[in-house]
Amino acid sequence: MYIANEKRYETMQYNRCGKSGLMLPAVSLGLWHNFGSNGNFDNMEAMCRTAFDNGITHFDLANNYGPVPGAAEENFGRILKKGLGEYRDELVISTKAGYDMWPGPYGNWGSKKYLVASLDQSLKRMGLEYVDIYYHHRPDPETPLEETARALDGIVKSGKALYIGISNYNKEQTIAIAELFKEMGTPFIINQRKYSMLERTIEKDGLKDYAAAHGIGIITFCPLAQGLLTDRYLHGIPEDSRIRTDGRFLKESAVTEETLTRVKKLSELASERGQSLAQMALAWILRDGDITSVLIGASRPSQILDNIGMIGDTTFSEEERKKIDEILM
Repeated sequence: MYIANEKRYETMQYNRCGKSGLMLPAVSLGLWHNFGSNGNFDNMEAMCRTAFDNGITHFDLANNYGPVPGAAEENFGRILKKGLGEYRDELVISTKAGYDMWPGPYGNWGSKKYLVASLDQSLKRMGLEYVDIYYHHRPDPETPLEETARALDGIVKSGKALYIGISNYNKEQTIAIAELFKEMGTPFIINQRKYSMLERTIEKDGLKDYAAAHGIGIITFCPLAQGLLTDRYLHGIPEDSRIRTDGRFLKESAVTEETLTRVKKLSELASERGQSLAQMALAWILRDGDITSVLIGASRPSQILDNIGMIGDTTFSEEERKKIDEILM
């Protein structure tokens, strides 16, 4: 029987999610990769237990995470049943719906029919009565925004989710749905967006500042730019890298000489700070307190331990900030 580390809350940092009562760990575990039907279950279980033993209370999923779609939720449900579920009241579990899940016109996007049915399926796969956060995974250009918002509001009222989030919404889309949620009194607390040293769109489009000013949390995914902001590509592309084995998300064309030059300079600065490149990249995201949590992916427990090694060291001097901005220009 799994017994959690009794010292699990001693080192992790927790941040309030927007203006809600919910606190999220500074680092959350995303089950996007390595939790599908082609993964090793014992390794999945070890990663989740390692995360929780070190204060990572938030586990982020989606209906389509796999492969195959639904597999990550099913595997996480098995992990819960094998002991982690004894700590359900200490866990923040989120899932999402918005991408293609089943044939026909009702298995995609943002209609009420899809969102309600998808959550029912997700709860069944994980063996849960509710999730803590339910996200609309991407904006729907065809379904009226009010329908999507009312569906999410109704889901909270049904007791199947405690809070509502959105993902991949830009600033204007966030403002629009936030106004609807405000009218309905929906507990909308968070937007999930891509953000890293190499991907700063939420700064450029103003979403980061808007969210901070209006009490909306932000949780970021791809903080290590699919591995580019690690030591893995400093000396070329390894044959066992994701580029070689699965080119869906990180293309070889992204690993340009210009990018590698920047990454090498960032690695040198990280070394001066006494951090790995990955640790500095995560710390940089949390540098000003505007980001609630950063989502990491992992292929083994040791990666989780390495990544959380930056907790408590997310402060950057003005000189370091300037140097990073110069590198990234």
